[in-house]
Amino acid sequence: METTQEIVNRVATSGIVSLDLEELYHPGERLIYDIKDNLWQGMILREKDFREFLKTHDWSQYQGKNVAIICSEDAIVPTWAYMLLAVHLERYANAIVFGGLNMLEDKLFSDAIHKINLEEFRDKRVVVKGCSKVPVPVSAYVEITRLLKPIVQSLMFGEPCSTVPLYKKPKS
Repeated sequence: METTQEIVNRVATSGIVSLDLEELYHPGERLIYDIKDNLWQGMILREKDFREFLKTHDWSQYQGKNVAIICSEDAIVPTWAYMLLAVHLERYANAIVFGGLNMLEDKLFSDAIHKINLEEFRDKRVVVKGCSKVPVPVSAYVEITRLLKPIVQSLMFGEPCSTVPLYKKPKS
């Protein structure tokens, strides 16, 4: 006579809390503002011309977008020029960074991570999911590890059914 055994989902009953950084991905458009387009003869930023550009440029096109400011030319651009760009973009853009798209992605994830209520993970066994459909920067994994380690019982990476142990709180 056959006996039927109930299938038990051990992952569901393990008490492991899963944290998926993919859920923190900001869906807004990412773009680069290259200050090279404001250089006179591709070499020099002329303050008078730049300030006139800032007054007449349609900044509303950056509404809700994520902007990385760079200069792709080998030119000396004064720091105040980048600061003026930030002043004008701030009203419209979701996020602004000096640097490339990787730096922008790092900032977007860092901002999102710092909005997480970490108390939800206190004394829990936490697995930070590793596979995602969107690119999650390594910096996000490092930052969440730094923030969670002091408060969790244990920290793992991967999927609840197959994890890489990272940290276990010492027994008191």
